[in-house]
Amino acid sequence: MLRELKKNYVQMSEPAKASMWYVFCNCLQKGIALFATPIFTRMMSTNDYGVYTVYQSWYSILIIFTTLNMFFSVYNNGLVKYEKDIDGMTSSMLGLCTTLTISLGLIVFLSLNFWIKIFGLSKIIIVAMFVQLVFEPATNFWMAKQRFRYKYVPVVIITLLNSFISTILSIVLVKLCDNKGEVRVISYIFIQVFLGMFIYFSIMKNGMRFFSKKYWKYAMKFNIPLIPHYLSYTILNQADRLMISYMVGKSEAAIYSVAYTIAMMMQIVTQAISNSLTPYIYQAIKEKKYDDIKRISNILLIFMGLLCVGIMFFSPEILKIFASKEYLNAVYVMPPVVASTYFMFLYPLFSTIEYYYEKTYYVMVASTSGAVANIIMNFIFIKKCGFYAAGYTTLVCYIIFAFVHYYFCGKVLENQSLKCIDLFNIPAILIISSIVIIMAFISLLLYQFEMIRYILLVALIVICLWNR
Repeated sequence: MLRELKKNYVQMSEPAKASMWYVFCNCLQKGIALFATPIFTRMMSTNDYGVYTVYQSWYSILIIFTTLNMFFSVYNNGLVKYEKDIDGMTSSMLGLCTTLTISLGLIVFLSLNFWIKIFGLSKIIIVAMFVQLVFEPATNFWMAKQRFRYKYVPVVIITLLNSFISTILSIVLVKLCDNKGEVRVISYIFIQVFLGMFIYFSIMKNGMRFFSKKYWKYAMKFNIPLIPHYLSYTILNQADRLMISYMVGKSEAAIYSVAYTIAMMMQIVTQAISNSLTPYIYQAIKEKKYDDIKRISNILLIFMGLLCVGIMFFSPEILKIFASKEYLNAVYVMPPVVASTYFMFLYPLFSTIEYYYEKTYYVMVASTSGAVANIIMNFIFIKKCGFYAAGYTTLVCYIIFAFVHYYFCGKVLENQSLKCIDLFNIPAILIISSIVIIMAFISLLLYQFEMIRYILLVALIVICLWNR
């Protein structure tokens, strides 16, 4: 059996190997974070844990303005378009990130007391966060370059070492120090900056180009229209926690954050697969292998749907493992948030087509509509129903995301004399998506009936094995 497994592994394509290792890496990385969650939730008060949650939310928003998220689509496109000067392009894009970060930093530090009130964070955390914003993008560029070339071994090693050391250091310092929320943030930032500094100077040494009019113009022209998209995506992930923190309290934001973090275990798989799926779709479109896209996307959506259902049905047991009694009320947030991760995987299938044909305007419109809907619904329903409402507004907004991206994908393909149904099995996608949503609400009704849930789990496993 081992010889057969080895033979099958050797015969796998590079994208398949990369995808497998990224799944393994992400599982281990997120696994470390998840298994550390019960430690932190028991060592820290909900208010201290809320400080770390608020910091993560603000960092996710600020990095969009300081980097324009250049290490995503524009960099992948640049790796193809400027393949003869990759080092120069990388260092100049990193130089642009540094310039933007310093510029925003000056604006913040000139009126620091004002921003302390806005961020809800201490002075030392804000300073440390901007240091992180200078150096961490270097790591992101380096990893994006390795992934695009399917060089998965160095990515796996660096990612796991980073996660392991960061978690251990944070646990030790939080245990020893009194100001646990602040210590948790600073210890995490220290490791990211330490790693990022080495990669930063390595990229600059190899590229020898901080400023390039050609690359800066290309990056800004491509990515500035995408800022609303990236900001909208981040708002969908972070605004609910920030709004809960301001409208209800940091403790409630921490409770919601724990549920959200556990529910987002699905992103371990979705991100890993997407990292390899995007270049695969690019290549398939180039070679006009549309049936391959349709077949692979169907398989992956069924796989994602099954994982979602499994996590939904056993959210109470999972939450008891990862959090103390203070956080148990968050179980009613998990099904809609888990269902949201399915749509987080679905909508990029459509948006990849928009990126491929460089129709970034459509991406911006789709994302902005989802984010605006999220803020409006959060404002209305968090007031009325408490933090529980945020999970359901998140699900509705990701469904909107997927639908609008599907619509624009169709418009893009029309210009290529194609239709969405040529690349994707739309009826099958509708059926799978509907089942995921229905099962989210059924799981809520069955949380009080353990035996029924266990019987359904066994039935699900049998069906999966029978139709493997």
